[in-house]
Amino acid sequence: MAVLQDERQIDEARQELVRRNLSGLDSRLRTILRRFRLSSALTIGDRVKSWDVLRTIQFLEQHVPKDRAVLDIGAFASEIVVALHRAGFRNLAGVDLDPQIARMPYNGAIKYEVANFLETRFPDASFDAITSISVIEHGFDGGRLFKEMSRLLRPGGYFIASFDYWPDKIDTADTTFFGMSWTIFSKAEVRSFVEDAKRFGLTPASEMVMDAAQRPISCAGKDYTFGWIALQKTA
Repeated sequence: MAVLQDERQIDEARQELVRRNLSGLDSRLRTILRRFRLSSALTIGDRVKSWDVLRTIQFLEQHVPKDRAVLDIGAFASEIVVALHRAGFRNLAGVDLDPQIARMPYNGAIKYEVANFLETRFPDASFDAITSISVIEHGFDGGRLFKEMSRLLRPGGYFIASFDYWPDKIDTADTTFFGMSWTIFSKAEVRSFVEDAKRFGLTPASEMVMDAAQRPISCAGKDYTFGWIALQKTA
């Protein structure tokens, strides 16, 4: 696990994504065209998630060959699956409940499916890696999530997720998104869900760094940061 420490890391990650031609964010021209309703293209990605996206790409490049199968869950408007395609990964899939996922970029090369990622139709052991950028904090159900991720992963595969995080508990009981509960995971809650994941053969792939310096993210009146974790299927 790693933690986003400050705004500078977001800016540096975006600069690197742009330098490598991996950024899926709109160009200034396309932003203007959409503002005047001259473009119906989807808005892909979010600048504040630059650190999450780059860290995930770098991890996959170090651990997963580019011809292996990778699934992105909560893939509608997700930048990671687009960036992975640009980085040379050629066996990509994405699932989301939003039927507009069919309009995502590279839909001729990436296999997009409308599905609940907690109960997909993919066969057992279909993927070498599964990515999730700022998804699991919405309607979190650890038991169902880790059961399905473990089912879908091949032995040695990785579940890589970023999520809203602050070491001390931040109460979000009065806030929902997409009709679902919202969790800003605390250090104790991360430890708890890691223990839950172990029941399904998913264990941290490296050291757990959980300290946070600043709160560079603000949403719905809450200030926090992002956590990032890679779990490996060991059984």
